[in-house]
Amino acid sequence: MTGKNDPAPAARVSLTSADVARLAGVSRATVSFVLNDTQGHRVSEATRARVLDAARQLGYVPHAAARSLRAGRSNLVLMPSSISAVGRLVSDWVDDLHSELDRHGYTAVLHAGRFTDPLDAARAWAELRPAAVIALDGDRLTPQAAELLRRAGVSGLLAFASRAVPGVHTIGFDHARIGATAAEHLIARGRTRIGVVMPQERGLATLAGPRLAGAESVAARHMATVTALELSYTRESATALARRWADLGLDAVFAYNDEYAALLLHALRAEGIVVPDDVAVVGSDDLVLSSLQQPPLTSIRLDLVSPARVADAVHELIETGTTAPIPEIEAVLVHRQTS
Repeated sequence: MTGKNDPAPAARVSLTSADVARLAGVSRATVSFVLNDTQGHRVSEATRARVLDAARQLGYVPHAAARSLRAGRSNLVLMPSSISAVGRLVSDWVDDLHSELDRHGYTAVLHAGRFTDPLDAARAWAELRPAAVIALDGDRLTPQAAELLRRAGVSGLLAFASRAVPGVHTIGFDHARIGATAAEHLIARGRTRIGVVMPQERGLATLAGPRLAGAESVAARHMATVTALELSYTRESATALARRWADLGLDAVFAYNDEYAALLLHALRAEGIVVPDDVAVVGSDDLVLSSLQQPPLTSIRLDLVSPARVADAVHELIETGTTAPIPEIEAVLVHRQTS
């Protein structure tokens, strides 16, 4: 508690571009040109260095919202992040995409909100007034949500989805095709009782569900069955599943991705279950670790579009409202010794 004679706490002073201009001995307009990297305004290298040095000394950071108001739009590219653990392949790809967007002067922002209603999600995204939205889980994006975002001034809408979304530049990415590719391979190898891993980590059901459906659609056309297998990414969960394997009566498993496949592969081996003699195993993503497993893991390679091309497409959508079509993502079986 503050005593009667104690000095009042010092008021917190907000730094402005005027403070930077005063220290650098230039106008506020020059500070704005330098810190916002405004095109079309020539500033000498000596003046630019003086402004940047003054900003560093004062600890001044430009106000993004104010800059957006002046420019008429933000430089934010929002990426909804409703999936908690997408795997190494996608996380590395997203990291590279951030760098490519930065090359165009955009700042990628992950939005971690989870919404059951696509319109609620779109309203939350629109509140940030991003220049663009990239939806990795584009199958949840509806035409109504896309229209809401456009009315909010979001000029770049790009989604990875199994179907075209009206009003959205869509890149084909059908997770059902991944499960179907795994099942087709296993059935061709003579396996008829296929387990499909369903990761229990939050958010992954949106990807695992279509992969299971793809495997089921293939099995329905053959004398084969598919069993969903719940698995958490823990040693304990994998061990518990491996210990039930004899009772399940399965002769093959599509393990969602290479990381879950490697986890299960080690658990099966610890229980004396021989791969591929007793059970064939297929992963997905074709990570480096897949070829290093014992035995080397059969996997599904996803031919992802390059982050640079996606960043270029987003920039074109923001600037012109249109961009060239991008080929859909293909699923290619890489056969190794686990199947």
